[in-house]
Amino acid sequence: MTASTEGRTMHSPPHQHGAAPHQSRSVARHRAAVAELLAPLLTGGKTETLALRDALGRGLAHDIAAPLSLPPFANSQMDGFAVNSSDLPDDGAELRVVDPVPAGATPAPLERGCAAPIMTGAMIPDGADAVVPVERAIPDSFPAPGVASTVWLPATAAGTFVRAAGSDLAAGEQALAARTFLGPAQLGLLAALGIREVTVHRTVTVLLATTGDEVVEPGTPLPAGKIYDSNGTLLESALRQAGLTVVRTAIASDRPEELQALLRSHAGSVDLIVTTGGVSKGAYEVVRQAMDGQAAEFVHLAMQPGGPQGIGEFDGVPFLGFPGNPVSCLVSFEMFLRPVLSEMFGSPAPRTSLRARLAHGLTSPQHKHQVRRGSFQADGTVRLEGGESSHLMHALAGSNALVHVPAGVSALAEGDEVEVWML
Repeated sequence: MTASTEGRTMHSPPHQHGAAPHQSRSVARHRAAVAELLAPLLTGGKTETLALRDALGRGLAHDIAAPLSLPPFANSQMDGFAVNSSDLPDDGAELRVVDPVPAGATPAPLERGCAAPIMTGAMIPDGADAVVPVERAIPDSFPAPGVASTVWLPATAAGTFVRAAGSDLAAGEQALAARTFLGPAQLGLLAALGIREVTVHRTVTVLLATTGDEVVEPGTPLPAGKIYDSNGTLLESALRQAGLTVVRTAIASDRPEELQALLRSHAGSVDLIVTTGGVSKGAYEVVRQAMDGQAAEFVHLAMQPGGPQGIGEFDGVPFLGFPGNPVSCLVSFEMFLRPVLSEMFGSPAPRTSLRARLAHGLTSPQHKHQVRRGSFQADGTVRLEGGESSHLMHALAGSNALVHVPAGVSALAEGDEVEVWML
């Protein structure tokens, strides 16, 4: 399998073909490249059939047509009296009360001049075309069963408080489209249609490798010049929250041959490789070095944070290389991998996008798409958390939204509208 990025098929590193001078790639073009890279994951029948209770959070593999109508029969929206509306003139009328209609029963046809006590959800009798709520009746209560009685009811139009058969969904109509995210409402709909199991896309398995001699595992002693690895936990949590299966490696050293061996030890059992760190233009960029000879390239995006990115294949397995700074790492996932998987598989659910007013002004690089951390407030404003730097974990932890400033915008004032993605 080969990967194509921006119209160029990659069989070897771009520098071997005399790549053009560095140019920044737009966010949209890189997202399209990620979608192209991952498109083969849709092929090969990688689906499974699950009971509804096990399908929560998964993406629907095929369209589903309704096998029956919802509701399947006309039923009452209220506790009241089922009537024929033509029996109730403008000034109302007194009607004879017949046997009640409980939910789940098949009622006898309603005779003219009669009213049948009916419960919410119960089937409308043949001959009835409306329901009068019990509180509008005189007396405003149901008579005891078996006791002969009458009730006065006001004029009521046909169709009042009647849920028509198929008024929610008609048999044969599309109930859910392929790539629908299956949340509680969607699974509830399938259950209402009598469907017990559903075919979904198999969960994508991601190999996650954090790199760098400067990082150590949390909970171990911290030597001088070292930092604790936050990227592994940060990105693994984001991937798992998105419904992906994560295989996490130990922290990879800055020796490319060791990283290659580490990736090869897992490559046959995963769908995608994601690395963090080692993708910039420095002298010790281990991921770039480990990808030498592979169908992969390293590009710079017109985005802040998250400019340097790796994309391609490692031994035929799709590969994405995210930057090493924690915020850059998470923003890369949210901007590229999460939305592409959502569009392809229906899972994870897309982030909720809102328009919000800035609580204060900001500046942004003119030619970059800037992504800032923010807190969306109840009054519809968003307050930025921390500055532009991509190492500000405390600011990220205090945020509930990503704030988007598109390329071409260099400054926004307090009160200006921005797009925010809720986290």
